[in-house]
Amino acid sequence: MGKEAKTNAMRMLERAKISYTAHEYPHEEGQAVDGATVAKLTGQDPDRVFKTLVTQGSDRNYYVFVVPVLAELDLKKAAKAAGVKSVAMIHVADINKVTGYIRGGCSPVGMKKQYVTVFDESCLDQPTMLVSGGRIGTQIECAPADLIKASRGKTAAITQEHGA
Repeated sequence: MGKEAKTNAMRMLERAKISYTAHEYPHEEGQAVDGATVAKLTGQDPDRVFKTLVTQGSDRNYYVFVVPVLAELDLKKAAKAAGVKSVAMIHVADINKVTGYIRGGCSPVGMKKQYVTVFDESCLDQPTMLVSGGRIGTQIECAPADLIKASRGKTAAITQEHGA
């Protein structure tokens, strides 16, 4: 990879001396790819591939949640984990303004500002996990503990129970 191929997320991991593996996948320019398809295109178990969701709390602050691609964020559990009364997903149009990333390329590492970041605790069951590398077509894989450290995050049970 040439220098220009590095994303902000990759630079931050390197600065923190965290090793990662970049995975590229085919996509149409500017078109977000859903997480299940990303898992398939990168040949990964969907339990190891996580999506980054950005919410706004009842206190008007932004909160970031990282959940398995096949799971749904439980907004009540997410709000409790963030320590606020409620959270709601932000509009897709606001993702770039809030994070510096675009939809489908939002990484929990390297956002414009440091937001409270909560990873679903299921990530701790995985030796490594994949999250967006900061652009569509790129995933970064590293140990959950390293990603949590790099994003100054924490873990909690924040997904909906299956069949609930």
